[in-house]
Amino acid sequence: MLRYRNFRYLLIDRFVAPSAFAFSAVGVSFAVLANTGSTADLSYVLAAQIAPNLVFGPLGGVIADRIPPQYVIAFANLLVALCEGTLGLLVLTHSAHLWQMIALEAGTGTAIAIFYPASQGLLPKLVPESELQQANAISRLVMNAAMMGGAAIAGFLVAASGPGWALIIDAIGMAASVAPNLLIRVRAIERAHNPGVFSELREGWDEFRSHTWLWGIVLQYSAVLMCWYGSFSVLGPAVAKAHLGGPAAWGTIMAFESIGLIVGGFIALRYTPRRPMLFVAMIGATIALPSLALAMLWPVWLICATSFGVGIALETMMVQWFVVMARYIPADKLARVSAYDALGSVMSMPIGALLAGPIAAAIGVSNTQYAAAGVIVAVSLLTLLSRDIRTRRSTDTPVSGAQVAGPAEVAGGTAAAADIAVAVNIADVPVASTTAQSGLSAAAISSDA
Repeated sequence: MLRYRNFRYLLIDRFVAPSAFAFSAVGVSFAVLANTGSTADLSYVLAAQIAPNLVFGPLGGVIADRIPPQYVIAFANLLVALCEGTLGLLVLTHSAHLWQMIALEAGTGTAIAIFYPASQGLLPKLVPESELQQANAISRLVMNAAMMGGAAIAGFLVAASGPGWALIIDAIGMAASVAPNLLIRVRAIERAHNPGVFSELREGWDEFRSHTWLWGIVLQYSAVLMCWYGSFSVLGPAVAKAHLGGPAAWGTIMAFESIGLIVGGFIALRYTPRRPMLFVAMIGATIALPSLALAMLWPVWLICATSFGVGIALETMMVQWFVVMARYIPADKLARVSAYDALGSVMSMPIGALLAGPIAAAIGVSNTQYAAAGVIVAVSLLTLLSRDIRTRRSTDTPVSGAQVAGPAEVAGGTAAAADIAVAVNIADVPVASTTAQSGLSAAAISSDA
C-alpha cells in the first residue's frame, strides 16, 4: 500500500487529525462541565456539534463530487482548528460563555459534516479496487491508533491542566493536517455536464432510496445513535466526573475503545462476513453495552473492557460497510450517497443530546441510560425482520457497468490516478462510528473518519 504516493499522504492526515481531535473529544465536555456544571448545557453544546449535519451533510456530498475531495478535507480541518482554538483561548482566559461554546461547536460540526462525504469519496481514488479493503483497514488502523493515544493523553492533560490546553493542542494538530491533504494529487471526476445543486441532490437521493437494505439499516442506526449519543457521549462524562475519577478515567475509557478499534481493524484485514447486512444490523445491538456499563456503575476496568469489545465489533463492521459502499455505488454518486447515509444516521443525534440532560434530571442518569440501552437492542432486533437485510450476501453480483480501476491507474500519484472510477451502487450501513466519528464521531467523526 505504501507504494502509492497519494495513499502515504492520506495516512499522514489520518494520523495527525484524529490524534488532535481526540483532545477536543475530552476537552469540550469537561470545559462545559467545569464552566456550568450542567448536563443540560452539555447537551446543548454537543447537539450544536451534530446539528449542522442536517444541512451541510448533503451539501458536502455535492461539493465533494464537484471538486477534489482532499481540498474539502483540508478546508474542514482548518475550520476545526479555528473553532477549537478559539474555544481553547476563551476557556484559558476564563471568558467562555455558553452561547460562545454553542456557536463554536456548531462551526466544528459544520466541518465534520462536509468532511465525511469527502473522506468516503477520496480513498477509492487512491488504490486499486482489489486492494480497497486492505487500504481501508490500514487507514483506519492508523486513525484509531492516533485516537487511542490522543484520548489517553488528553484525559491526563485535562486532569492536570484543565480543558483549555487540550483544545489548543487540538487546534494546532488540525492545522498541521492541512498540508498532507494539499499534497495529494487527485482530481474531481470529470463530467460531460454539471447539473444544478438541487438536481445533484435529487440524483443522490434517488440512488440512496432505491436500496431497501441501505435505508433500512440507516433508520436502525438513526435510533441507535440517538440513544447512544445521549446516554454515553452526553451523560458519560457526567458519570465519570461524579463516580469514576473524572477526565482521566473518561480518557482511559475512550482510549480502550480506540484499542478495540485497532484490533477490529486487524480482524477486518481478513474477515468478510457471508451476510454483511445481517452482520451490520446485529452489531448495532452491541452499542447498548457501554451505556449499560455506565448505568450499572461498573468498575472502570470493566467499562474499559466493554468499550474495547464494542470497538472491535464496530471497526470490523465499518470496514465492511466502506468496502460494500465503494463496490456497489457509482463512483460519481459515492460522496452524495455517503452524505445521505451520514445524514440519516446522525440526524437524530442532536435530539438525543438535547433530551439526555432534561430526561436525566427528571428520572435520573442511570434510568436514562437503562432506557437508552433497551431501545437500542429493540430497534436492532426489529431491523432483522427485513428479509433483504437478513439474506443479502457478500458474494452478490455488483451492479452492471461497474468500472474498476487497475493498479496501473493508481500508481504513485500520476495524472491517471485522478480519473479512477471505482464503480458501485449501495449496500447499507450508517455512520456507525460516530462512535469513532464520535466521532464515533467519530468519528467521525472521524468515521471515518
